[in-house]
Amino acid sequence: MLSSTLSSPPQTPVELFDHSVKFIIDHAYSARSLAYNLSLYYGKTQSHLVGGMNDCLELLDDTLDQLDNVANHKQTPSTTDDVQTWLSAACTNQQTCLESLENYKVKVEKDEMDSTIQNLNHFISNTLTLYVSTKPIKRSGHRRLLLSDGFPSWVSMKERKLLHGSVGDEIEANAVVAKDGSGTHKSIGEALALVASLAGGGGGRTVIHVAAGTYHENIKIPTKQKNVMLVGDGKGKTIIVGDRSNEGGWTTFQSATVAAMGDGFLARDITFVNSAGPAKQQAVALRVGSDKSVIFRCSILGYQDSLYTHSKRQFYRETDIYGTVDFIFGNSAVVFQNCNMYVRKPLSGQKNFITAQGRSSPDENTGISIHNCKIQAASDLAAVKSMFVTYLGRPWKQYSRTVIMQSFVDDLIHPSGWSPWSGSFALKTLYYGEYMNSGPGSSTSGRVKWSGYHGSLTSTEAQAFTVAGFISGNIWLPPTGVSFDSGLLG
Repeated sequence: MLSSTLSSPPQTPVELFDHSVKFIIDHAYSARSLAYNLSLYYGKTQSHLVGGMNDCLELLDDTLDQLDNVANHKQTPSTTDDVQTWLSAACTNQQTCLESLENYKVKVEKDEMDSTIQNLNHFISNTLTLYVSTKPIKRSGHRRLLLSDGFPSWVSMKERKLLHGSVGDEIEANAVVAKDGSGTHKSIGEALALVASLAGGGGGRTVIHVAAGTYHENIKIPTKQKNVMLVGDGKGKTIIVGDRSNEGGWTTFQSATVAAMGDGFLARDITFVNSAGPAKQQAVALRVGSDKSVIFRCSILGYQDSLYTHSKRQFYRETDIYGTVDFIFGNSAVVFQNCNMYVRKPLSGQKNFITAQGRSSPDENTGISIHNCKIQAASDLAAVKSMFVTYLGRPWKQYSRTVIMQSFVDDLIHPSGWSPWSGSFALKTLYYGEYMNSGPGSSTSGRVKWSGYHGSLTSTEAQAFTVAGFISGNIWLPPTGVSFDSGLLG
């Protein structure tokens, strides 16, 4: 089918890849047009039907952004890891679109969109496979010189203070949100709209200071709104609350209290809450599909699906995540460092699963890495933890990948450690690993015997899941000023 669109057949793998990228961009535009027309038609007549279609529209916009990056990667500074990230994210977007369409009410249109997205996903996946099979060996690159304070020499003093500096003194805010009217805005949504209009596509960093208070809002930072930073006044002081849920009629994707898709998203000193409760099924507090995003000194509270690490490269540091079922899930390449995973009390008869990673192809560079964190019971579960079973994770997709390294694991974890999703699904293709963990729940002697489980990773294997090895964070994290450990501890 691809060859029929070409004026002359490609002669090399590189030419084939370039033609393949052009081909899938054309198909992505066609899919977006279809989603737009269907959402427009049903939005006028039956607005309650368009939720899943609107998800697809948003995800296709992001897909086109990723594919544009791929098409232009030779003209801009990029690495093999960048291209693999962009194509992996494009695949993830199609998977999410299909999930959002599962409960779409109009069968004929659902089937047409399903077929279109499945074809597009197939083409993108093939292009990713082609790229991975021919890409150059990953190199660390030339050494960057460090200044005496440990920052690379190309990082400006202003940028270095972003995640550690104080607002007003070291960080200039473009907008200030305050409930009492003392700022420039009373709502975060208004502030985001203003900075978007002022940015004018310039691509510079925009900082919004959200003063202490509880804000009942649902926030969306779209793909085109890049380099947004939200700075609060501290965990438990600046609180953003929403209550959307699957049970309430929202898709999981749109249930998020705060959703950030624009690259370079930073958040500091904020509590994100989905207050829907444990009986409302999927209810996301924070969804991130932003490349090179950082969440620092935040708190994320929900029950099922609290944190949706949707796609691309992400880093979490000194952040607390609370939940019950699959409460860290998605298909990003993400490293959690010095974080606390607090397991809450679930519904009666329910089991807890900390992670549900969604890698659907062995060519995707995605996975969850939990490094130097603490996994323990939240206060409501602590007194009754013997009554509930808690697992480190279960495989949401075929090639699910999760590694826990140099972390403290408390005694709430079941000795088998990991749970199947359904029967034998993914047990041979998943990749679950543990490395030098401590605590009463860290013993691997009673762990599952699946061929995809690796109970004692070597230091070389574990190194591949560090900040430097997994998300190339040693290159892009220094400009944010966030503290991080590039490799293994000790």
